[in-house]
Amino acid sequence: MGIVSEYMCDRTPGTRHAILIDPADQTPGTAANRAMAAAHAGSSMILVGGSSDTDMENVHATIVAIKEALELVSWAASQDSDADAGSGEIPVVLFPQGATALSPAADGITFMVLMNSLDQRFLIGEQVKGAPFVKEAGIEPVPMGYLICEPGGKAGQVGKADLIGPQQTDRVAAYAMAAQFLGFRLFYLEAGSGAEYPVNPDLIKTAREACDLPIIVGGGIRDSHAARAASEAGADWIITGNITEEYDDASELQAVLADLISSIA
Repeated sequence: MGIVSEYMCDRTPGTRHAILIDPADQTPGTAANRAMAAAHAGSSMILVGGSSDTDMENVHATIVAIKEALELVSWAASQDSDADAGSGEIPVVLFPQGATALSPAADGITFMVLMNSLDQRFLIGEQVKGAPFVKEAGIEPVPMGYLICEPGGKAGQVGKADLIGPQQTDRVAAYAMAAQFLGFRLFYLEAGSGAEYPVNPDLIKTAREACDLPIIVGGGIRDSHAARAASEAGADWIITGNITEEYDDASELQAVLADLISSIA
C-alpha cells in the first residue's frame, strides 16, 4: 500500500474533510486560491475531477496550479512557528470522470468502479482505458467502490446509475460487503454534485456496519449540520464541492470551511 492509500485509508477515529475541485467550473488560478483556503481551514485532501466537461488539459493545469499553491502554504507554515507545519502537505488526488481526464502531476487517483452503473463503460471500460496511463505516469491508484444514491444529480445521469433510494439499507449493505470482498480500499456514497439533499445518514450507518472500509460521503453537504450528521453516522471522509464554488473571496471561503470542519472534528 502506497503513501496516498495509507493516508486515505487510515481509520484513525474522527472524520476528515476534503474539497472537490471541478476544472470545468473554474480557472486553474481560482482553483489554486480555493485549495489554499481549504488547506488553511483544515481540509485534509484536494480532489480534482468532475462528472463532465473535464479533459487532460484543464485537469493537468488545475493540478499543477494547486500543487504549486500548496507548496507556498507549506513553505509559509515552515517559516511561522505558530502555524501548522503540515497544512500544505496534503495530497492532490484525481477523482476522474474517465480515462480522458487524467494528469501525471497528481499524487494519486481514486481508481473507482461505479458499482451501480448500468453501463459497462463505468464498470470496467474507462478503467481499462486509463490503466496504462496511470501505470506509465506512476500515479498511485487507490481502488474504490463508488455508489450513487438519490437524488444522484449529474453524476447519476452521466454514470447511468441505478440509484440507491434513501431507505434501501439492504442494498447499501450488500454493496458495501461486495466492495470489501472485491478488495477495494475505499467505499464512496455519493448523492450527486449539487444534490438537493445529502445521503441519508441511515445509509451511511448501514455501510459502516456492513464493512471495514473507510466510508467517504459527498453530495448535498452544504453546511455544518449536514456534515455533522454524516460524521455521526460513520463517515470517515466528508467531501464538499459546490459550496467551494459559491465564494470568490478566499478568506470568506476559508471561514465557511473552517466552521464546517470544526463541526466534524
